Amino acid sequence: MTGMIRSTFIGTLLAMLIGLAHPASAQFYLKNYDHAASLAADGLPVVVEPLPGATDGENDAALIWTMRAALNVAALQCQFEPTLLADGNYNAMLVDHVEELAAAWTLLGMYFDRVSPTPRDGRDALDRYGTRLYSRFSTVRAQYEFCRVAGSIGEEILFSPRAQLAVVAGARMNELRSSLIYRGEQLFDMRQKRETVTLPRLDAACWDRKARWRDRACGPNPWAKAPIPGESAGA
Repeated sequence: MTGMIRSTFIGTLLAMLIGLAHPASAQFYLKNYDHAASLAADGLPVVVEPLPGATDGENDAALIWTMRAALNVAALQCQFEPTLLADGNYNAMLVDHVEELAAAWTLLGMYFDRVSPTPRDGRDALDRYGTRLYSRFSTVRAQYEFCRVAGSIGEEILFSPRAQLAVVAGARMNELRSSLIYRGEQLFDMRQKRETVTLPRLDAACWDRKARWRDRACGPNPWAKAPIPGESAGA
């Protein structure tokens, strides 16, 4: 009997330790919005720059580089929550998927060289392309949700095999786009509201010895919602 109790205790302890070994995902709200269930393109921000006349390989390269830009922005904007590991996951992606990222950038350069009048125009167009990508993911009001989703994607990429960036980006790009829309708390409205509050007068002229408001000295009590039964309004 004692051995059974000891085995049960050890099993429970091991289960608790295993559970602690897997950190919980970031929780900014009581109920996180399910962006993965909102994959319809309607109403979502456009983040992938169109490349007219691009090949399938060049479109995949654009998808990869767009995801790289998003996670780069997250690495800068989401350091307020260290448990997201946004900075570390981004740096790990640069190392683990260096060949795939380099190939994507090369393909994008070849595309802009092909569609531009001169090689210099192609380089300038590529620079503008990269700048526009970064600006697509600059968000303020939706920062919590963007950081949460970007952190989840960065973690998935961290454990993804090499040469799979385009697959992950294609599967989760709409989820990332959905996170750029401010949705706020799903149970409470967390938008900032402007409210005015009248400060009470605490000078002795407005109160009698029994701490009652003196209408004659300071006018009607601005905070009294209803008279208290059995008590005079003032002295």
